[in-house]
Amino acid sequence: MHSEDPQHPPIDWQRHEEELADVVQLPLDDTDGPVLVDTPAAQEKPRFGATMRRGERRPVVPSWLRSRAELAYTLRWSAGYVGHVAAYHALRLPKYALKLVFRAPVGLVKAIGGFFRWLFDLEGEAVRQATVRTEDAEAYLKLSRQRDRRVRWRGIVAVFVLLALLIGAGALAVGPQWWTWAVSTVAVIVFGVAGAPADRPLLDTAVVRPRVAALTSDIVVRALSVLGVAGINQAIAKHPKAIGFPAPITRDGPGWRADVDLPLGVTVGEVMDRRDKLASGLGRPLGCVWPEGNADISPSRLVLWVGDEPMAASRQPGWPLLKAATVDVAKPFPFGTDPRGRLVHIELPYTNVLIGSIPGYGKTAAVQLPMLVAALDPHAEVWGYDFKGTGGLDPLAKVCTRYASGMDDDTAEAGLMALRELRAECQRRAAIIKRLPKDVCPDNKVTPELARRIKGLHWLVAVFDECQDLFANAEFGKEAGELAEKIIKLARALGIILVLATQRPDAKSLPTGVSANVGTRFCLRVMGQLENDMVLGTSSYRNGLRATMFTKKDKGVGYLVGAADEAQIVRTFYLDGPTVEQLVARAVAARQAAGTLTERPAEATTTVRRETLLEDTLAVIRADEPKVWMETLVARLAGLRPDMYGDLTREQLGAALKPYGITTTQVWGTDPDTGKSANRRGVERSAISDAVAERNRRRGGQAA
Repeated sequence: MHSEDPQHPPIDWQRHEEELADVVQLPLDDTDGPVLVDTPAAQEKPRFGATMRRGERRPVVPSWLRSRAELAYTLRWSAGYVGHVAAYHALRLPKYALKLVFRAPVGLVKAIGGFFRWLFDLEGEAVRQATVRTEDAEAYLKLSRQRDRRVRWRGIVAVFVLLALLIGAGALAVGPQWWTWAVSTVAVIVFGVAGAPADRPLLDTAVVRPRVAALTSDIVVRALSVLGVAGINQAIAKHPKAIGFPAPITRDGPGWRADVDLPLGVTVGEVMDRRDKLASGLGRPLGCVWPEGNADISPSRLVLWVGDEPMAASRQPGWPLLKAATVDVAKPFPFGTDPRGRLVHIELPYTNVLIGSIPGYGKTAAVQLPMLVAALDPHAEVWGYDFKGTGGLDPLAKVCTRYASGMDDDTAEAGLMALRELRAECQRRAAIIKRLPKDVCPDNKVTPELARRIKGLHWLVAVFDECQDLFANAEFGKEAGELAEKIIKLARALGIILVLATQRPDAKSLPTGVSANVGTRFCLRVMGQLENDMVLGTSSYRNGLRATMFTKKDKGVGYLVGAADEAQIVRTFYLDGPTVEQLVARAVAARQAAGTLTERPAEATTTVRRETLLEDTLAVIRADEPKVWMETLVARLAGLRPDMYGDLTREQLGAALKPYGITTTQVWGTDPDTGKSANRRGVERSAISDAVAERNRRRGGQAA
């Protein structure tokens, strides 16, 4: 016997086992048997009400009725269709009239022949002859008596019909001439239609509809069974109904929609990887077959849409904003159409946009749309930087406050300076918002009302096309990536929208911090999973969003993520060069009327941007001059290099120095012409010297 320790009393094992049994709900004695997990209560079917509460409710009103734009488009299409058919047949009325005239005698002969067959009951003659051949006398007598009764009564009816026709003919002979022509016309139409051959209809075909077979569940199951997915084939082999259809297959726009529940363990991604085989199994062109996933319900829920014609070949309506005089950036704008032909809108406020693809698939055309929307809003500011240098965005330079285009280091440096300015602009706007009363700015962010009312809080859209050349630049790339990440995180609530476009979406060309924080993403055709996930987001490829499935014909077609609750396949609107120039001219006129057009902004940015600008400016300032007026600098620069700075103005010089972080200040000095002292705008020599030193340090040179 062990002595009892007052600090460590003996364990009551029986009580411990009872408490443990209460916690884990297990019996203490094995004689009671194991507790079944699938009890009869657990296997009961859920009640009807509980099941329906979790069910997906189909929309009561069709989508084209819920959207004003889609309703207007449907009405326009219907009116155009009816108008086309009416005009088509109206032009061919003489042809139809001649057909009726030539076919009317044949129809009259057919009508007379049919009348005599009816009168003498000739349709029963074959049956009566059959009874004669079988020598069934009783049946023949019954049929004969039946024929006699029919012919007797039909003869009486025929007499009255003939009398009515004779009276009508007499009335036509003595009646007005218009009545005769009217009855004759009706008779020609009736007998002409009756005399038409079965294989040659009267009316020509105004609209040739595509011969597309209806999509059925059997066709879908057959197509899925030939994909070579082991999970599908095994499930179908065990149970022919292993593939479920939670909703009826219906017409959805110019095509068919089928909601499909794949077998357990099969994901939508496995089907999307074999889109070409799926199209082959359906017997449709590849551009007609668009499988999508619905991860909100299940990774196995497939939404299959099969169009009547390929998406890239279908006729796309014009951009709805082509005739707009002005546009409000705060409102969603039409970005493209989905495979069903419905408009797809995106919003610019409170988000940033990332567009990616391999070269030649519509990336620049997609970039132009948000730029044009911002340009058509006279109260919005637009910055544009094209690092490809081919001039794709040059038409929009007329409305850009900042603009640069080129493949050189100067353009990359200009982009870096722009990002520095945007970072400073974020800080400035944050200070403005912080000072605003709560009743004016309750959410501490720029609203459409504040963007119009408060000076300095207007919408600012900055576009960086081919941004990989900036972020991958050995000299400026690291700082540019850090600044872009900060701007993307901060600018969303400050009225600043960043639009980035790249044709090489990888970790080096597109910093992870940038791609991970962008809210709206559009990915056209890419070649690999890494590029796909860099644009659309991590695990997008695994979740079935695969821009690798687009083919050579799918130019302008991509996955849009972030504009709606679910990812969308979108075909962007394409605007050619003359159309863009017309829209830019309209935007310039609107800005001139509103007084918001910066005078020759593009030239002010590019005319004086030279490799030696900072050195030249520093060279014309004496060492004993701490500050210099802008007028003095312009005159000295013109004397130094007349061919380069001869037409330079104070405003242009200030705009050229600003990207380097050099701002003008009030400078007190003496006018050499009048000898009077004055306070004018100028720059500090130390600011220019520091800018030269900083640039040389980045380029590996010696500080000035």
